[in-house]
Amino acid sequence: MSTAVVIEGPGEHRLVPHEPREPGPGEALIRVHAAGICGSDREVYQGNRPEGYVRYPLTPGHEWSGTVQGVGAGVPASLVGRKVVGEGFRNCQVCDRCHAGETTLCSAGYEETGFTQPGAMAGTLTLPARLLHVLPDDADLGAAALLEPAACIAAAALKANALPGERVAVVGTGTLGMFAVQFLKANSPAELLVVGTRDDREALSRQYGATDFRTKDRELPDDFDVVVETAGSADAARTAASLLRRGGRLVLTGIPAPGAHGLDPTDLVVRQLEVHTVFGAPPDAWAHTVRVFAAGLLDPLPLVTHELPLAEFPHAIELVGSGDPKVGKVLLRP
Repeated sequence: MSTAVVIEGPGEHRLVPHEPREPGPGEALIRVHAAGICGSDREVYQGNRPEGYVRYPLTPGHEWSGTVQGVGAGVPASLVGRKVVGEGFRNCQVCDRCHAGETTLCSAGYEETGFTQPGAMAGTLTLPARLLHVLPDDADLGAAALLEPAACIAAAALKANALPGERVAVVGTGTLGMFAVQFLKANSPAELLVVGTRDDREALSRQYGATDFRTKDRELPDDFDVVVETAGSADAARTAASLLRRGGRLVLTGIPAPGAHGLDPTDLVVRQLEVHTVFGAPPDAWAHTVRVFAAGLLDPLPLVTHELPLAEFPHAIELVGSGDPKVGKVLLRP
C-alpha cells in the first residue's frame, strides 16, 4: 500500500495510507513519479496561503509528473501507459473566460490541484483527463515534474511576445527565473540580461543563454524592450520596471507580501509602459511548454538539487525555506 501526505491545518501533517481513487467518467488515474515543492506549498504548510486559495485537510502537490494507470468512461484507452503532466486549475469549461481560453480566470471560482483539491504528494492522483498533457515516450519524468512552474513562465513569455532581436531581461534567479531565461533565449534576443541578488547564479544563467548578469546593487541599464519579473517582491517589480525603455513591456509573475508598496503609477503612465501579470498557466501555455520540452529547448534537471522520499516531507519543506544557496528544486518521490 502506498502513502500520502495530509496537511490537517497550518503546521500539522500526517503520513497516511493511500488508496487510489478509481477514475470516474472523464477522469484518469495517474501513478505519480515525482512531485515538486515550491514556496506556495510552504505557505500551505505554514498557514500563509491567502484565504480562499487553500482548503484543509489537504494532500498537497501541484507540480508533478507520472504515468496514466487507468481511465474512466469516455476517456481514450490509448492514454493508459503514457507519460503525462497536468494542469492544476479545475476550470468549469462553460463560463465566458473558459471559452476564451483564460481558464485561470474561471468565473466559477478558484479550484486547483494541491490547494483545494487532492494533490500529487501521494502514490496516485485522480483528476479530469482533459487536464492532461502527454509527453514523449522517452521523456525524463524527473525533469517533467518541473513543467508546472515552467508553464507559468511560458504564460509570461507568451504575454511578453518578445521578438527576435529585441533586448530582453529577467529579474530573479530562482527556478522561475531560470525558466524565463530559457523561454526568452528561444526567441533569439539581441541581449538577454539576468538581474539577481546572488553572484553564484551567474554561471547557470549564462549556461541557459544569458548574455549578461548583474546583481541588483550594480549599475543597471534602462533601455530594454521586454522584462520578465520572477522574484516575487515589490522591490523586484520596481527594479524590473526601471530596466525598461519608454513604451517597454513588463510581465510580473511574483506575488509579494500583501500590502507591499509596488510600482509608481505616474512612472507607468509617463513612460507608457505595457504591464502584464500572470497567475498560473492556461492551456496554451501548457501546450507550449510541453512542445518546447519535447524539442529539447527546456532543460529543468540542473535546477533539481534534492530528491527525497515522501516520508521526508517536513525536511523537504525546511530545505525549501532554508535560504541555503545550495538548495534548488526539491522533489518528493512517492
